[in-house]
Amino acid sequence: MPNEYLFSKDEEHPDNTIWEVEEVGVIGKLLFSFDRKKIYNLWKDYPHNFTPEEKAIFDKEYPYWAEFFKDRPYSPNNN
Repeated sequence: MPNEYLFSKDEEHPDNTIWEVEEVGVIGKLLFSFDRKKIYNLWKDYPHNFTPEEKAIFDKEYPYWAEFFKDRPYSPNNN
């Protein structure tokens, strides 16, 4: 059975580009998407699996997490 995902916008920031993603039946993952096609896991993917554009959007829309992970190396050449 394939995974089922629910997409929503941050209620406090409905104009954000990023979609928050809930995997039905799963608790504890912090998932999100830029396009509702590719789903990222905050803990595994930030920032090394982001394009420079995605990282810029994410850092602007979620400054808390950008600060939290500021010591993680980022090289756009890894994408």
